[in-house]
Amino acid sequence: MGILAAILSLGGVALAAGIVLAIASRVFHVEGDPMVGKIDAILPQTQCGQCGYPGCKPYAEAVTRGEADVNHCVPGGERAMLAIADLMGVEPKQVEEEPAPPMLAFIREDECIGCTLCIKACPVDAIIGAPKQYHTVIEDHCTGCTLCVEPCPVNCIDMVLKPEVLEEWTWSAPGTHKKIETGNKHAA
Repeated sequence: MGILAAILSLGGVALAAGIVLAIASRVFHVEGDPMVGKIDAILPQTQCGQCGYPGCKPYAEAVTRGEADVNHCVPGGERAMLAIADLMGVEPKQVEEEPAPPMLAFIREDECIGCTLCIKACPVDAIIGAPKQYHTVIEDHCTGCTLCVEPCPVNCIDMVLKPEVLEEWTWSAPGTHKKIETGNKHAA
């Protein structure tokens, strides 16, 4: 009987605490700035820190407060900058860095010592492995942020071009393709 009384009293305390927390969450609810959510939705969610902020949401908050310009997101590039500038109603700016081709991390498994430092550095959990075991990169999750390269003590991580797949392939814009010289020049 003593155990049943203890369980019932503990359950009653938990129920009372839940009710108090539910009421408090409604009474003390603070609305966030909806602009932060809109800007955060535009950003690529790589959480790479290349903008100078620890992730996409802190960068969106800084842009909303006017502490950061709209052109700091390197992975989002010009597309993200133009969308944010349009949303904020500000003048578009030059993107901070030139857009790089899409890259992926590649771990040379025969050189990997299984230290797990790359796993800890990856903001999107694209690296799998266990301590003292080989690690590998899940290509579909890798954003190419390069944050895993520096902590690797044996330098077994390379950044390679992301293979172009049919689902993501697009035609080049008119006038942007390179003219190919064939070498078959006829004398006129």
